[in-house]
Amino acid sequence: MPKGYTISAVILSLNSEKKIPACLESLVGWADEIIVVDGESKDRTGAIASKYGAKFYSHEFLGEFSKERNFGIERATKEWVLQLDSDEVVSAGFKEACNRILPSTDCAAFKFLRKNCFLGHFFTYGGWYHHSQHLLKKGLAHYEGRVHERMIVNGKVGQLPADILHFPFDSISEFIERQNRYTDLQAQDIIDEEVTLDIKKIKYNITWKPLKLFKKMYWSKKGYKEGMHGLIFSILFSYVHFLKWAKVWERIGGKKGDTESKT
Repeated sequence: MPKGYTISAVILSLNSEKKIPACLESLVGWADEIIVVDGESKDRTGAIASKYGAKFYSHEFLGEFSKERNFGIERATKEWVLQLDSDEVVSAGFKEACNRILPSTDCAAFKFLRKNCFLGHFFTYGGWYHHSQHLLKKGLAHYEGRVHERMIVNGKVGQLPADILHFPFDSISEFIERQNRYTDLQAQDIIDEEVTLDIKKIKYNITWKPLKLFKKMYWSKKGYKEGMHGLIFSILFSYVHFLKWAKVWERIGGKKGDTESKT
C-alpha cells in the first residue's frame, strides 16, 4: 500500500564500510530513494552503497558539513528528505511515525530523538538522548555551519515521537581521533564568528567551562545513572570543549605567546 508521501534518504559517509550496511539495510523497502554523499572514501563504501541501489556521489570534503547536506538535498527528487550519517539506523518506530504523520502534516521540518550508543551502551541520561532536526520537506529548508550544522527552515517545525539509533564510536580511540578532526573545524568557526577573543575568554573556556560541562552532564543531567559509561563520556565531552578552545588559543597567537585579543 502506498505510504501517502515520498522520501529521499541522504547519507553522509567517509570510509564507512563497517557501519553503512546497517544504515542502508534499515532503509530498504521504506525510502523511495537513497543518496550517499561520500568524502572520497578509500574503502568499500561505494561498492556497498551500489549494492543497495543507492545513488553514490564521491567528491572532496571541503570542511563544511552544511555544504555536504545541501549537496544531497539538491540531488534528492522526493517530497521529503531525511538526512543521516552512515553510523545511524532508522528504527521501525521512526518509519511508523513518518507513515502516520507525514501524509497530512503542515510542517516544513521535524525534530526527532537521537538515541546514542557508546561502547555498546544506549544512553538515556546525561543529555545524550536528545533531539535532532534532520527531516525536512524539499524546498523549505537548508543547512548552514561547518561542523554542528543547523537547519534553516521556512515554515513550522514539528516533533516526531520516534528514535533514530546512532552508533558513532566503537572505541575511545575512535572517539578521540574523530573529535580531533572536528575540533579543528570548530576552532575555526569560533575564530570566524566571535567578535572579540581576549585571553580572559580563552582561559575561561579551557579551565572553568569544561568543569561546568562535566558537572552539567554528570550531575545535573544525571549522567551518573549510566554508570561508568556516563562517567567516562562526561569526561570525554568536557575534554572536547577544552581541546576546541586550546586550538583557538593556538591559532590566534598561542605559538608566539598569550594573545590579548583578536583583531
